[in-house]
Amino acid sequence: MIQLKQFIIFLLFLVPNVLLSQTELTNKVFISALKKKAIQYQDEIYFNKAKYFFLKKECDSTLVNTMKQLSFRKNKELNDYCHYLRALCLIEKEIYNEAKKELKLINKDFFFYPLVNIKMGSLYYRNNKLKTAIFYTEKAINESNLGQKGIKISSLYDHIGTYYIHLKSFKKAEEYLFKSLELQKKEEVSLFMIYTNIANLYYEQYKDAQAITYFEKAYFLPKEIKDFDNKRRASLNMAVVEENRGNFKQALIYRKEYGQWKDSLNNQNKVWAVADYEKKYAVAQKQKQISVLKVENELKNTQRNTMFFSTIGLLLLLTGGVYVYGQKVKNTKIILSQKEKLDELNATKDQLFSIVSHDLRSSVNALKTSNTKLTSSLESKNYDELDKLLHQNSAIANGAYSLLDNLLHWALLQTQQLYFHKDSVHLFSIVQQIEYSYKPLLLEKTIAFENEVSKNCFIFVDLDSLKIILRNLLDNAIKFSPENSSIRFYSLDTPSEFHQFIIEDQGIGMRPETIAELLEDNELLAKKSNSEIIGTGLGMQLCKQMIQKNGGTLAIESELNKGTKMILSFPKTV
Repeated sequence: MIQLKQFIIFLLFLVPNVLLSQTELTNKVFISALKKKAIQYQDEIYFNKAKYFFLKKECDSTLVNTMKQLSFRKNKELNDYCHYLRALCLIEKEIYNEAKKELKLINKDFFFYPLVNIKMGSLYYRNNKLKTAIFYTEKAINESNLGQKGIKISSLYDHIGTYYIHLKSFKKAEEYLFKSLELQKKEEVSLFMIYTNIANLYYEQYKDAQAITYFEKAYFLPKEIKDFDNKRRASLNMAVVEENRGNFKQALIYRKEYGQWKDSLNNQNKVWAVADYEKKYAVAQKQKQISVLKVENELKNTQRNTMFFSTIGLLLLLTGGVYVYGQKVKNTKIILSQKEKLDELNATKDQLFSIVSHDLRSSVNALKTSNTKLTSSLESKNYDELDKLLHQNSAIANGAYSLLDNLLHWALLQTQQLYFHKDSVHLFSIVQQIEYSYKPLLLEKTIAFENEVSKNCFIFVDLDSLKIILRNLLDNAIKFSPENSSIRFYSLDTPSEFHQFIIEDQGIGMRPETIAELLEDNELLAKKSNSEIIGTGLGMQLCKQMIQKNGGTLAIESELNKGTKMILSFPKTV
C-alpha cells in the first residue's frame, strides 16, 4: 500500500497544472474580447502592440508595451486589460509575487474579474495557502454569467474538491467533487480528472473498493477518445491497483499498455519497466526454479551491464562529437549571417552618406547663396526681389525637410526597424487628411484638388506606410504641375481582390524611358536636367518598397506635357 500511496500523492501534485489550464493564455473568450478592444481603440498604439505580442506569446515585449500604455494613457478599461496581460506574462515567467500585485490593481467591475479571482486562487495554491486559494475560487463561482466569460463551474468545483483533499477535509472534498460530476455533462468538461480525483479521495481514506471503481471508470473513459496523455495515466493507475492486489499478470498487461502510450524519448525507461514486471511475473509463476533463475539472471545482468555501459560510452562519445561539430557549423552560420547583415548595413550607410553629402549639401548651399542675395535685397530695399527670394528659401527648406523625412523612413525600412501592422483602412478619409496637410502648397500654386475616391473603398494595408506613399506622390504631382491646373484622386472598383487607386495630374509628364527606369528595381536615382536637380529618387524608391510590402502594385501612364497617372492597386478588406 505504501507504493500506491506515493503514486496518489504524485497525481495530486499534478493538479496545479490542471487548475492553471482553466485560465491559461488560450482562453478563447478573453482572446476574442481582447481583439475587439484593439479594434475599438485602434489609435492606442501601445495597447495594440501589447495585444500583438501577447498573441505571439512574446511575454517580454508584452510587458514593455503594457507598461508604456499604463504610463502614458489613463483609460480605465484598457488599464485593467493591461494589468491582466501583465499578470499572465509574469505567471508564464514564474514571477508569482509580481503577478499578484498586478492582479490586485484590477478594478472589480472588470468584465473578466472572475478570471482574476481564479488566478489569485491558483497563485495562493502554489504557496500552499489552501484556505486562501479556496476563498478566491469560491468568489469566482459566485460571479454571474461565468459561461459567457469562458469559465466552467464544474472545473472550479473539481479544483476546490482537490484543495479539500490536501486539507484532509474529506466530506467537503466529496461534496465538491460530486457537484463537479453532476455538472460535467452540461458543461462538457473532461470526466477523466474528475474520476481520478474522486478515486484519490477514497484512497486517502483507505476506501479501496470505492476508489478502484472510479479508477476503472477513468481507465475505460479514455478508450473512447484520442487523449493519449490520459490513456497513459489511466493505464498506469490500473497497473498500480492490480499490483497491490497481487495480480501481477494483469498488472503486466497494464504496464505494457502504459508503455505503448509513452513518448518515444522514454523508450529506454519503458523497456526496463516492462522487463522488471516480466521478471516479477516469472518469479510468481516459477517459484521452484528460483535458484537456477537467480544464477542465470546474475550472468545475464553482468553481460547486460557490460553491454549497456559500453553502449552508453559509445553513445556519449558519438553525441559529444556530433555536438562539437554542430556547434562549429552553427557558429559558422552565425558568423556568415552577421557578415551579410553587416554588409547590408554598410551599403545602406554608404547610400545615406551619398545622399546627405550630395543633395543636402546642394540644398544648404542654395539656401546660403539665396540668403546672401536676401541680405543685399534688404540693404537695397528691393522688395520684389526680397519676396521672390523668401519664396525660394521656403521651397528649398521644404525640399530639404521632405528629403530628410523620406531618408528617415527609408533607413528604418532598410534596417527592418519600421513597425508594420496591416488593418482595414477607409481610403477616402486618408485622402482627405493628406489634402488638408498640403492645402497651403495647393493654394500657393492655385491647384485644384479633387477627391473622387469612393466612400465604400476599404483596403487592407499598413496605415502609416500608406500615408507616406500618398504624401510623396502628391508632393511630386504638386512639384511638377503648373499653376491653375488640377490634381485628381479617384478609385476604380474591380472584380478582382484589389482596389485600383489613381493619382492624376496635368504636369510636365515623363518620357517612356523615364517611366521604365522608375519602375525598375534599381538603386537610388540621381537625375539632373538643365542644371536643375530633379530629385534623388529616394521618395519613389521608398514608395515602391512600401507598396510591395503592403502586397500592392504600381503602374505609371504619362506623356510629355500631358500629365501623369500614378496607378496603385491594394488588397481589398475581406
